[in-house]
Amino acid sequence: MLMLRLRLIVAALLCVLAIPVAWAGEAGSAGFIGSAACADCHASEATAWARSDHAWALKLPDAQSVLGDFDATSITHNGVVTRFTTRDGKYYVETEGADGKAAVFEVRYTVGHRPLQQYLVETDKGRLQVLDLAWDVNAKTWFHLYPDQHAPPGDGLHWTGSYKNWQARCATCHQTGFDKGFDFPARTYKSHWAELTVGCEACHGPGEAHAGWVKSQAGQDPYKKLVLGPGHQAAELDVCGPCHARREAFSQVQPPAGSAFDDHYALAMLTPDLYFPDGQQRDEVFILGSFLQSKMKAKGVTCSNCHEPHGGGLVAEGNAVCTQCHSPAGNDAFPSLRKAEFDSPEHHHHKAGSTAAQCVTCHMPERSYMLVDPRRDHFFRRPDPLKSKASGAPDVCTGCHSGKTADWAAEQILAWKPAGDRDWQDRSAFAAFTNGDRSAKAIADLTSYILDTQRPAIARATALTALGSAGSLTVSDAERVLQDKDPMVRAAATGALRQIAVQDRIALLMPLLNDPSRGVRQQAAVEIAGAGVAMLPASDDAAYRKGLREFIEARMANADTPESHVALGGLALSRRQWDEAQQAFTTATGIDPQMTSAWLVLAQLAEARGNVKGAEEALTSGLAASPSNVDMLLARGDLDARRQQFDAALGWYRRAQAADPGRPDVWVASAIGFALKGDRVAAATAAQRARDLAPGTALPPELEQFLASPQ
Repeated sequence: MLMLRLRLIVAALLCVLAIPVAWAGEAGSAGFIGSAACADCHASEATAWARSDHAWALKLPDAQSVLGDFDATSITHNGVVTRFTTRDGKYYVETEGADGKAAVFEVRYTVGHRPLQQYLVETDKGRLQVLDLAWDVNAKTWFHLYPDQHAPPGDGLHWTGSYKNWQARCATCHQTGFDKGFDFPARTYKSHWAELTVGCEACHGPGEAHAGWVKSQAGQDPYKKLVLGPGHQAAELDVCGPCHARREAFSQVQPPAGSAFDDHYALAMLTPDLYFPDGQQRDEVFILGSFLQSKMKAKGVTCSNCHEPHGGGLVAEGNAVCTQCHSPAGNDAFPSLRKAEFDSPEHHHHKAGSTAAQCVTCHMPERSYMLVDPRRDHFFRRPDPLKSKASGAPDVCTGCHSGKTADWAAEQILAWKPAGDRDWQDRSAFAAFTNGDRSAKAIADLTSYILDTQRPAIARATALTALGSAGSLTVSDAERVLQDKDPMVRAAATGALRQIAVQDRIALLMPLLNDPSRGVRQQAAVEIAGAGVAMLPASDDAAYRKGLREFIEARMANADTPESHVALGGLALSRRQWDEAQQAFTTATGIDPQMTSAWLVLAQLAEARGNVKGAEEALTSGLAASPSNVDMLLARGDLDARRQQFDAALGWYRRAQAADPGRPDVWVASAIGFALKGDRVAAATAAQRARDLAPGTALPPELEQFLASPQ
């Protein structure tokens, strides 16, 4: 009898992870004095800031701050009518609530001012939620941010769901001195902040000591400890990076301005959901991950070289931003820069003064988010149509020359610039591996890329994470990357050692338990736990326990998000703490019923513990929330097949086929199901369908044997 293989996802999980009483408001503590106190001495900066995006990050609603039309207007989306009204100087939204019924919510705060404005309302227990309906400031109309999405009440993506919660997802980057104050057992918020919006002290730190020094002139100005501006890249990236990045925070409390990024945040890697294989931004990644890939970052360029920090605008108009360095005169701050004329048709080969002649058009292509908000890619790449084509990424040339091909564009560039050096942005090894090439050459090329310390650290770290599943790192290679100067690389390297013998792996990881970066210490401890270690020698065990504690504390800082509980569940599984794992994954599904990975693990965990009924209940609950999820349908079919209920199993596989007929594994599962029934013809047909969809699809040996056996 053929046996179905349990679909394992545990390894993947281990790689992740009036103001009401509950909303306490401004704390006015910890040395914060507010932006108004800065204006007396810093008038010009305060004036510029007042008009900036930072000043508009969050405001109380009034006639000046509310830009949307609340004059009894309405919008309908997916049959839900939302009305915007005012009453007694307050602003209200009537729309579908969490229970599916129409309800009226008072607008508590406005968010932003260009090119759109959003609105926060309070639902319950001090919980602030961001409406999916926003005001287009330029078109002067209401619009839905996700017009093609239908997320009913109870879905995590509904505006009342966990993914639209302000405190969990947004607040710390829109306020100053923010403390989320989430009480996990009570599931309530008691949030505090020093200033409602992004004020002076968000970037410079609490000002009380500085103001005291101004009055007394005694000792050293405490603000001298944090020096910002051109030439101070590391400090600026630690100040600007946390909010201009896709990252996970390790604490509920906003760390002091200038704190080391990697000690307080885990930066998102260049994963396919966020970036194209050539490094271009795909999803909204908020700049830092793109900038860290750039040659400009490697040469010391920093935010304030291009952006005026108080008003938020550019330091010059148009191409003048770039020609302050990229010109025949060059810039003494960057001595390796080639001095040449760039702002001319001889360089850009387009009509002078045209949109195409703007540096940013070719080197910082835009991608729109929230439908109306274009963001420029800060990779500062050279156009490379063939690399973009190989990566399935947008090509800036054919984006304008829509009737032409990438090959045509590449020929044009080669004719203009026959000797261009593109090594810095060469991601061919990374793209090949991402696209599924697991040949010896592809793995060797990716390993060489990882070991090349001249490449961007974030790209090397991402490649390390990807390479971990291939298990090709030697012990000597592992030693090199674990001692890399960049904490991103060291943290990623901890998960790329799983094919190395356990004793060697632990020996390699133990020094990282005392790494200066909290992010590295956490990951080292988790990987040691995943190796099955319960306790280390006394000299190292305290550091091991501290690393685990830091990991758990960081996840619990985000206990209002389902992904944190999935990560905690993964850790519990690695430590064989079955009850804790079950509780963590159950909590994740309670926050987001569509968290299918959690339902799948709950089913696997129940079945492994002999509770087949519990496994069925988990899959039934998961499918009730996500009835067309292919992984859930396959898991349900597999469960019935293991119980030798083959007709029922095939019914689930047929539903999976209908949900996504283009997935080869759906047809492999069906082939196994038919084989279990003894139907060789149907099994062969399904297996062939899988191979038609993906030539070279491997079938389980038992299935191959069944199909090859005599009639």
